[in-house]
This record gives sequence, structure tokens and C-alpha cells, in this order.
Amino acid sequence: MSRTTRATQTLARAGISFTVHSYEYDPGAERVGLQAADALGEDPSRVLKTLMAEVDGKPACCIVPSDREVSMKKLAAAFGGKSANMMKPADAERLTGYHVGGISPFGQKKLVPTAIEQAALGEALVFINGGQRGLQLRLAPKDAQAVLKAIGAPLIS
Repeated sequence: MSRTTRATQTLARAGISFTVHSYEYDPGAERVGLQAADALGEDPSRVLKTLMAEVDGKPACCIVPSDREVSMKKLAAAFGGKSANMMKPADAERLTGYHVGGISPFGQKKLVPTAIEQAALGEALVFINGGQRGLQLRLAPKDAQAVLKAIGAPLIS
């Protein structure tokens, strides 16, 4: 597994401090984020999942703790929209250039509006997908927010 991805290159170019962590990815896991948290020995609230959605038909990225579910109503509100739904996996892969299970908010092919769960911003360090299945990046959530120009908002149910 390569430890250099578009995600790591994006963070390095931005001067963001991060560490790279790999783990044994289980393609059969029911919830990939929880499996990553378990494999890394981390609290699931600090292992964030990257989800691709559509708000009023336009692409959006949201980053939430792996043990929580996104509220579509809150997601829509965060972007000033009326409705939100999850993006189809094939559309998410085409838009981001990453495979499902390895979608990172960093270094996506097309820059889309991004929101990060407000509660996660209170953590000292979090893990976010590094652009490959089985690859996580550990960094300060405020640094992630800054490089992504993400809004912080309550997104979870």
C-alpha cells in the first residue's frame, strides 16, 4: 500500500502536520468507519468518516464521527438547502476520484462544499481517510477544516 496519495500530497502542500496510519481493511465490514476505529484502537468518535451527499441536487461532502449517523435535515440546513440525500457510490467515486471505503475529503478531483461535524472540532486530534482503503491520516480537526475551507455545523442525528 502506498502511503502517498492525493490526500497526503494536498496536506503536505498546505503545510498541515499529519501522521499516516495503515490498518487491515475489511471489505466485508458492515460499517467501515467503525472497523477502522477498532483496527486502530481508537475511540470511534475520533475516527471520522467522509460521506458524499447532494444538497438540493448539488454535491457536498460531510465529515462526521464513524459511530454516528448524518441527519439529512441538518446537512441540508448547514448548506442553506431544503433537502439532502446520500450520493450514489458510483457518482461519489467519479466525482472524488477515490473508491468507496477510501474516500478522503482531501485531494478530491473536484472541490465541493464541505461541512465537518461541530463536535469533532473539539477533539485535539482525529483520524480522516487518507485516500485509500486501510489508510487514515491523524491531524488536528481545525487544520482539516482550514485546508478544506469547511464549515463547522451540527450534522449528526
